[in-house]
Amino acid sequence: MALSRFLKNKLAVLGVIVLLLMVLMAVFAPLLTKHEPTASNLMLVEQGPSSEHILGTDSSGRDNFSRLLFGSRISLIVGFSAMLFTLFFGIVTGAAAGYYGGKIDAVIMRLADLVLALPFFVLALTIISLVEEVTITIFVLVIAATTWPNLSRIIRGSFLSLREQEFTLSAKAIGAGDLRMIIKHYLPNAIGPIVVNATLMMATMIIIESGMSFIGMGIPQPTPTWGNMISEAQNIRILRDHPEAWLPPGLCILATVLSINFIGDGLRDAFDPKSSRS
Repeated sequence: MALSRFLKNKLAVLGVIVLLLMVLMAVFAPLLTKHEPTASNLMLVEQGPSSEHILGTDSSGRDNFSRLLFGSRISLIVGFSAMLFTLFFGIVTGAAAGYYGGKIDAVIMRLADLVLALPFFVLALTIISLVEEVTITIFVLVIAATTWPNLSRIIRGSFLSLREQEFTLSAKAIGAGDLRMIIKHYLPNAIGPIVVNATLMMATMIIIESGMSFIGMGIPQPTPTWGNMISEAQNIRILRDHPEAWLPPGLCILATVLSINFIGDGLRDAFDPKSSRS
C-alpha cells in the first residue's frame, strides 16, 4: 500500500529519477572524463569552456567537469554516511530514552538540549578547528555528533506512545526482553518517521557539507566536492566572468536536495495512513 501511494506521487518519482542520475554520474565518473580531478596545470588557469575542457578550468588549472563528476562522489558519500551515523546515534539515544524513561531519559534529553542550545555551525567549526587534518571520516562524525538530537527526540516520542499500546503489555507478559521489545516491536512501528527523517536528513547533510566547504572549513582542497567548487565564486572576477566554474555544482546541489526532499515528502505521505493521497 505504501509503495502504491509513493508511486502515485509524481514529484517523488521524479526525485528518485534525478537522484538515480546523480548516483550514476558519481559511479561512472572515470568513464565520463579523461582528466584527473586533482591534476593542476598552471598553464591552463581559469580557461573558458572548450572541446578539451567542457566547463573550463579553475584557478589552479584543474578541469571543472572532472571535478564536478568526482565531486558528486564525495558530496553524496558525505551526505549518506553522515545520515547513517546520525541515524545510529539518534536511534540508540532515542530508543533508550523512550523505552527506559526515568533517569536515563532525563540524562539523554538534557544532553540533547545542550547540543541544541549551541549554534550548529559554531559547535561544528569549533570541533573541526581542534583537528589537525580534516578527513572525510572526521567530517562525517562531526556532523553526526552535532545533528543527532532532533532525530533522537522524534524516536523518543514514538517510543513513549508505543509504551502505552496493548501489544507492549502482551509482549512483556510472554517474557519478551528489552532488546527484543525494542528491535522486534518498537522500531518496526516507528519505521515511518525514521525513514522520512532519514531522507530529509541526507539533503540537510549535503547542504551542511557544501556550506562548510564554501567557507573553507569542510573537505579540504584538492579533494573535489560541490561545496569547495562553489567557493571559487568568492572571487568576484570568477563570479562575473566564469559562471561555468560555480553554476553547475550549484545546480547539482539544488537538484539533489530538491529530489531528496521530494522523496521524503512522498515517503511521508506513503507511510501516513491518514494521508488524502490514495
